[in-house]
Amino acid sequence: MKITQAVLDKLTEQAKASPRLRMNQDLRDSENDGSQRMLNAIEPGSPLPIHRHRHTSETVVCLRGRLVEEFYDELERTCTEAIELSPNGPVVALNIPAGQWHTVRALESGTVILEMKNGKYEPIQDCDVLR
Repeated sequence: MKITQAVLDKLTEQAKASPRLRMNQDLRDSENDGSQRMLNAIEPGSPLPIHRHRHTSETVVCLRGRLVEEFYDELERTCTEAIELSPNGPVVALNIPAGQWHTVRALESGTVILEMKNGKYEPIQDCDVLR
């Protein structure tokens, strides 16, 4: 599959129409693929809880737009670091270690990221959301 601007445009339009203001496209070969790879279009204001992935790191690549990845301390429940990602900025991608509390905020419309994790998809458990 070629990931073209037209693919990103279509995904962005779907995100804008979604009540969650985000939409993803699975890039795996099949449901039996042992990895997680997806495009994720995220619009400003999309609610994304502070969460963690206990068993895998997560790689995030900003393909278009701008976003901030925020990292949190579990005990204090405060943001300890905020990193801006953009295709033409100083940081275009980052790897989030397994167990790290984090969230993402789109800073401009049309933001699309490529997300990759190890292992099959596992929905986030309640214990993996920081409240």
